Amino acid sequence: MRGTLDDAGLDLIFRTARTYNGFKPVEVAETLLRETYELAKWGPTSANSTPARFLFIVSPEAKAKLAPAMSQGNRAKTIAAPVNVVIGYDTKFYEFLPELYPHDQTARSWFEGKPDTETAALRNSALQGAYLMIAARALGLDCGPMSGFDAAMVNKAFWPDGRIKANFMCNIGYGDEARVYPRSPRHPFERACEVV
Repeated sequence: MRGTLDDAGLDLIFRTARTYNGFKPVEVAETLLRETYELAKWGPTSANSTPARFLFIVSPEAKAKLAPAMSQGNRAKTIAAPVNVVIGYDTKFYEFLPELYPHDQTARSWFEGKPDTETAALRNSALQGAYLMIAARALGLDCGPMSGFDAAMVNKAFWPDGRIKANFMCNIGYGDEARVYPRSPRHPFERACEVV
């Protein structure tokens, strides 16, 4: 049997963790962003496909490119956040499968040229984005995920060749407690789950 996290660890990444709408004006070190990815990369994906690509936006120039793509309600808080992460996906992720899934050298053929390949990339990059948020929380950072942005504009600004496409966004930093909404309820087990 493996050990489990204690209550403090579970609180840190789940029970007391919140979605932040504002962040303290404190820089997040690139070493911490790298450490966050180094944890997140171990999360499972289909055939270890790992299609997610993470664009960490920190410079004023990059934020200026991002700003027009954000919805009116998300623009100011996004630009003010220390780090904006665009979680994207590589539409040709299967090219790396001979390396990433060496157990079966036919794995590339499972995806290349198939009609649902982009759906697989979208699904698995969403998983990886969630792993990134859990890793960030585990390392003492706070997160504000969102989807209020124009993905086509983001793609044009940062990934114009079309191979990588934006999935969703997440602001990361040290959360401002004054900018947190009251805790919203969640579905109880009986409504959300079924054991058969």
